[in-house]
Amino acid sequence: MIKISPSLLSADFADLKNEVCDISSADMLHLDVMDGHFVPNITFGPPLIASIRKYTDLIFDVHLMISHPLKYIEAFAKAGSDIISVHLECDDNIDECISLIKKFGKKACVVINPDTEVELVFPYLDKIDMVLIMSVYPGFGGQSFIEDVLEKAEKIRKISDIDIEIDGGINDKTIKKAVKAGCNVLVAGTAVFGKENRSEAIEMLKNSGEEK
Repeated sequence: MIKISPSLLSADFADLKNEVCDISSADMLHLDVMDGHFVPNITFGPPLIASIRKYTDLIFDVHLMISHPLKYIEAFAKAGSDIISVHLECDDNIDECISLIKKFGKKACVVINPDTEVELVFPYLDKIDMVLIMSVYPGFGGQSFIEDVLEKAEKIRKISDIDIEIDGGINDKTIKKAVKAGCNVLVAGTAVFGKENRSEAIEMLKNSGEEK
């Protein structure tokens, strides 16, 4: 089953309460946390997540693009995260990150960048709930879809039925290729928040992904 996770980065930050409520037909809300060190951009932290948590029952899909996630996992868990994603390329021990996420009763996800060999995530597949494949270089929105990363999804799908999420450049065209490769959780930014009718945009993406 295809799941759509609109990215908050593409929302109107001056009207977040209404923006979050306007995507109630989505399956998740993707929250990109950037520290200005692991990636060359800074976004938001636990207080913002906690502030919007009360306005929606959506699954909070929190993507930590930070160098030292171990320092912050507890804070993000307590702020209302449901899924916490850490980068394989971060400076902390991945097994320790997974254990800490699980300790707080949250689902764990490991992320790999476009240039990271997919085989490096294989040892963690039995320990985590989802793997996230970046189809753009992390740090900024609006980049073009890197189609070569779909080979990573295909390789993971051959050996596991885990949720495979893909993030970057997803629209009604690229979603078809991503789903065909084995992805079932799709992060969409402007393809949802850039449309006037968000429910219609979400439905269109699901329909496009499910087309044979």
